[in-house]
Amino acid sequence: MNNGPLLFLGIFFTIAFSWSGIVLTNLVQQTEAGATQPLFDKDTEKVVPAPMTGDAKQGQQVYAELGCVYCHSQQVRNSLSRDGGTSVDVERNYGRRPNVARDYIQDGRIFLGTMRTGPDLRNVGQRLPSVDWHMQHLYNPQITSKDSIMPPFPFLFEEREIVGEPSPKALRLTGDWAPPPGYEVVPTARAEALVAYLLSLRTDYDLPEAPKSVE
Repeated sequence: MNNGPLLFLGIFFTIAFSWSGIVLTNLVQQTEAGATQPLFDKDTEKVVPAPMTGDAKQGQQVYAELGCVYCHSQQVRNSLSRDGGTSVDVERNYGRRPNVARDYIQDGRIFLGTMRTGPDLRNVGQRLPSVDWHMQHLYNPQITSKDSIMPPFPFLFEEREIVGEPSPKALRLTGDWAPPPGYEVVPTARAEALVAYLLSLRTDYDLPEAPKSVE
């Protein structure tokens, strides 16, 4: 008698049962800790983490399309410095505290990443809140960061002739980066959405399960 099918089913159900146990146990633990839901901050009267706006959601898609996750992580890690003090990532000014699971529950798609060819971006909206800076950095990173090896994204912008008054959205470019006289460089809708997403990346709140912010 061929016992192969029964053996296969036995192995399958054993693995499935074990996997389900791990997942369900983790879910129960998170539910007991309240970590599966946003919090209402009584001090600020806001929900934390804040839900992502429409522009930021569109920018998240642009972030995915451009493959930003291959060079940037979005996780302030809890690895301690050699002296056992604060997180190395906190010392690098990547954020005020290490991230925890609840920080990502409003994100939909999560881009933790594994590579850090560039700095971590989980709190880039907090440490670099300037729209102009991000626009120039996307147009050509060497404008804002001379030694950057990040590729430029000029296709996210349009160089066009100025008709009437210059656009208030035009990039403030000088020197070798400036467009020809009578022309301006303006961001496309994709660039504006991407910058909105980057500015939304901030962990400027505390959670019960997270270490207190570093002041």
